[in-house]
Amino acid sequence: MRTMGGERVTEAVAGAVAALRAGVDRDWGVRAGRVEWSCRRTAEHVASDLIAYAGQLAGRAQDDYVPFEITLEDGTGTVGALQVIETTGAMLAAAVATTPHEVRAFHPYPFRSANREGFAAMGVAEVLLHTHDIAEGLGLAYEPPAELCEDVLTRLFPHVRPGPEPWPTLLWATGRGDLPGRAPVTEWRWHNNLVIPAGRVTLQGLTPAAAADLRAGGTGGFEWIDGGPFDTTRDAAGIVLKAYETGVHRPEWGVFVLVRSEDGRAVGSMGFHGTPDDEGRAEVGYDLVEAARGHGYATEALRALAAWALARDDVERLLAVTDRDNTLSQGVLERAGFTRAEFTQAEFTRAGENAGTYKGETHAYIRQR
Repeated sequence: MRTMGGERVTEAVAGAVAALRAGVDRDWGVRAGRVEWSCRRTAEHVASDLIAYAGQLAGRAQDDYVPFEITLEDGTGTVGALQVIETTGAMLAAAVATTPHEVRAFHPYPFRSANREGFAAMGVAEVLLHTHDIAEGLGLAYEPPAELCEDVLTRLFPHVRPGPEPWPTLLWATGRGDLPGRAPVTEWRWHNNLVIPAGRVTLQGLTPAAAADLRAGGTGGFEWIDGGPFDTTRDAAGIVLKAYETGVHRPEWGVFVLVRSEDGRAVGSMGFHGTPDDEGRAEVGYDLVEAARGHGYATEALRALAAWALARDDVERLLAVTDRDNTLSQGVLERAGFTRAEFTQAEFTRAGENAGTYKGETHAYIRQR
């Protein structure tokens, strides 16, 4: 799996600075593309974001941004501005490289936190997009590597259906370009993955990048205990990937990897079979690596996931199905607050897809708001 680490930040900054050096003698007071700032102000903004992201990680900020900012000194020329971008980019790359995988720091949207990969991706996105803005204002050519653009899309834009090429898709997704057959974007936000604390484990939302790697036989970027990941986790990752490729993936209604808090190792997965239906019903499923079973991890995770879902206005009940002879799974459901229900296919959000599965050999469970 191609990592989103400090090396990606370094790559993005190096390419941006190389492109912009061709315009150091031009007027940086002109407007930068479609944004409202001048090219100089946009360069200052890039540096400010890079150092802010580094500060969030280094300071382990949990509730807000660390209260500082960076500004260019009066009289700083364009060469100096590019030097500041290089320097702040190096600081973010170093912060990403030295921050443990499980550390999360505050970022306001959409789920109020990001890990080192998320901050690296956001830093890369700021560099790519605003270099495009500055280059457009100065009349320079700029196109970053396709792989780097895909890295950003598969981590920060899981809700955006891939286009023919990654760079035009990223520009379209951020209101900077057009794609045939798609309406112009006027408002946008990127999405870091959702993480839900659950006692001794955390549920970490699976990005399309991680899903693709899992489906292909990789680890998804997680360190698994012996025997993992389970085959059903790889199958679920394939469902996430298919939803992403067709433009119907909604990250909070996808798959979560269960990561043990004590050592950061993955022990299983849990998630939804799709978004809630019109009546507020959503179906859940889960699995654990065999070596992790019998320790209560699934119960803790399911309680937390159910509480998160049922606190939303669009969910009235959660549904689950288990094999009739799978008493361990039934115990998990009951301890997590689910109760046995008479089976009717209408109770399930994806009954049509699963009609061949839900027979007399299964039991249905429901937990309501």
